[in-house]
Amino acid sequence: MTFRFLIHCLLVFLVAILPAAAQDDAQKAKDALIVRTLLRLPGIDLSAKPEAKAALLRHLETLKGTEQYLDIADKFQLRETKDELLKLAVEHGDSSLGVKAAGLLVKLGEKDVVAKALADPDPAKAARFIAALGLLADAKTNDLLAPLVTNSQNSTAIRTVAVTALGRNAPGQKWLLATVEQGLLLEDCKFAAANALLSSADDAIRTAAGKHLSLPAAAGGEPLPPIAELVKRSGDAARGKELFFGVTAQCAKCHKAKGEGKDVGPDLSEIGSKLSKEALYLSILDPSAGVSFNYETWVVRDFNGTILSGVLVSQTDAEVELKTVESIVHKLKKADIDQMKKSPLSLMPADLQKQLKAQDLVDIVEYLAMLKKEQ
Repeated sequence: MTFRFLIHCLLVFLVAILPAAAQDDAQKAKDALIVRTLLRLPGIDLSAKPEAKAALLRHLETLKGTEQYLDIADKFQLRETKDELLKLAVEHGDSSLGVKAAGLLVKLGEKDVVAKALADPDPAKAARFIAALGLLADAKTNDLLAPLVTNSQNSTAIRTVAVTALGRNAPGQKWLLATVEQGLLLEDCKFAAANALLSSADDAIRTAAGKHLSLPAAAGGEPLPPIAELVKRSGDAARGKELFFGVTAQCAKCHKAKGEGKDVGPDLSEIGSKLSKEALYLSILDPSAGVSFNYETWVVRDFNGTILSGVLVSQTDAEVELKTVESIVHKLKKADIDQMKKSPLSLMPADLQKQLKAQDLVDIVEYLAMLKKEQ
């Protein structure tokens, strides 16, 4: 019996008599040591070392939500991390962490996971994942995104976010331009395409796109610059607040902010914690592209021919409650309804910018960006 074997037996005995919590700490320490060793070894094949891989996966459980988690998953090509990568990409798709997670899913060849995420029945989750892919600015994702744009069965929001994503890399811009020139781009995606192509770094793309696309004009016919340029401008939040609650922008007619305004649309009291400035501009200039869940527009027609449109407040087997843009709630009996359908258009006016100058928009977005969740 060797000395080494005796030491091994002693360690096994000590672990066996340790309290559960101490055993757990001991295992974590052992796993961490194994991982540090593995990270120093070049080109190691974990398929031949199942115990080492198990230790690595256990250690990763303690690193969820960190850059280190992604680095280790990437180094060892751990496909077992796919669910966590997808979660990070959807929940943090506007951050470096979420974008890197989305890219790693693609790199690992998780086609089924990616396809399922792109077709998620929750359009908000699908849109966040598509946006994360776009922020990679990697042309390798274009084959995943292009079909979303041309599929008329997809919602405006999904097609629009896919257009924006494609517009973040040069080959994607060329594909978008060709789609526009061939007349294959649907009307409700043209703002997103114009915003992407008219801000391209490629002079030829900007010139060619300008023959087919234009951005909406602001007050007085002043042409609006692309969102990428608006984001770079500095705004006056105090003036933006005045505009938000004033008669020109009329935002408070449908939105609340810090207890003021009406609640037809989403409450914006914490919108600065939820959306980037780029997303805020998009919500104002192309509202139908990003309608919030539960705030879609419904159009109802009764048997007398009366038509109402608004946000669905509630629905039972007997009755429907609809809130119009004027914040009036209408109760309608199901028996009196001839037709009821969801509209692809937002209740928010699509030409709001016509009442505002570019700097007005910048000031309003500056104010909205400051509306954050209290820590």
